[in-house]
Amino acid sequence: MTEAKHSRFDAFVRNVRHSSRIELSQSALKKNVNFLKKKLGSHPRYSAVVKANAYGHGIPQMVKMLEACGLNHFSVASAYEAEEVLKCSSGSSDIMIMGILYDQDVEWAIQNGIEFYVFNYNRLPLALEKAKALNKKARVHLEVETGTNRTGMTEPFFKKSITFLKRHQEYFQFQGMCTHLGGAESRSNQFRVAQQIGRFKGYLGELKTRKFLPQYLHMACSAAVLAMPETHYDLVRVGVATYGFWPSPDIYYQHIQEKGRGKDAPMNRIISWKTDVMDIKNVPKGDFIGYGTAYQASRNMRVAVIPVGYCNGYPRGQSNNAYVLIGGRRAPVTGMVNMNLFMVDITDIPGVELGDEVVLLGKQKNNTINVSSFTNYTQLINNEMLSRLPAAIPRYIVK
Repeated sequence: MTEAKHSRFDAFVRNVRHSSRIELSQSALKKNVNFLKKKLGSHPRYSAVVKANAYGHGIPQMVKMLEACGLNHFSVASAYEAEEVLKCSSGSSDIMIMGILYDQDVEWAIQNGIEFYVFNYNRLPLALEKAKALNKKARVHLEVETGTNRTGMTEPFFKKSITFLKRHQEYFQFQGMCTHLGGAESRSNQFRVAQQIGRFKGYLGELKTRKFLPQYLHMACSAAVLAMPETHYDLVRVGVATYGFWPSPDIYYQHIQEKGRGKDAPMNRIISWKTDVMDIKNVPKGDFIGYGTAYQASRNMRVAVIPVGYCNGYPRGQSNNAYVLIGGRRAPVTGMVNMNLFMVDITDIPGVELGDEVVLLGKQKNNTINVSSFTNYTQLINNEMLSRLPAAIPRYIVK
């Protein structure tokens, strides 16, 4: 293929449309950030968690939007995600890897000033070697084990790590000591959380004894930010709440008890997911719709075909169990959700035409489809549902 043909092909690809689109509200995000900052007060630094493609919202878009809200610290789960943030963030923002960092990527992280968790002592000698070669400090956070039993150093390795960092301070920036709470969103887990807070204070005592404190102490997630001020310390890692979702009913009800029902919705969803009517079919009474015998028309019906399926992140569990919005009215999903499309009943919605907007998630006129509309039928939690939205769906920032 000639260079000219390549150019024409590239231009064509850039202009074709995806079968759905996601819109992200800057004003809704600003309200969420302001509400959460008010909860936090002036001291703790707000680290926006943008792992899992920013909970399905899109890393490039969310980093831009969050920086516009005055945030400049981002937490991710891998070096791959850190690189995505690095590409689209301003030079003044910091990036912290909370999860996997392969040995071959340690040098890259140090070179680019990326902060990273150390939860295994063996990482430190390698980081020292790379820092010496680059003549640049490694920015590390020691993660300690307090009871979640995922990642985190136990006390003997923590003490060994502190000794190592003190001995090689010219090559390390001791950014933080941290832990992860195992279920702060549920009242039934409060005894565990209290135990973890106590253990964290034990590690802190060791640092104070050695007079070797990091820049940040941090353990608070979204639930702890909203309900446990004693966990805020110097930095908080805010995930799902940034995007306008309460971590759990327990946390929401606690807010209601504290503030009163008149202030029961201070956070706003920023995401809307939309597509368009692909086709319209007239289905005679008695005919089946879609694959198998999942749905049989009990009357003469008018059905709209929607060009989204489970390969696009629309769960198959929504089959015969969900609604979309067309013309501001609820249209029930009819039959099985297929790989690339599904059908909805528009018999009682007059005037629907090809190309009409379809809201899969979000608001249209006076009706709303919430994420809970998905999770109620599919056994997915909010985080899981959102993070499964394919990165290929275009994301647009709206006012």
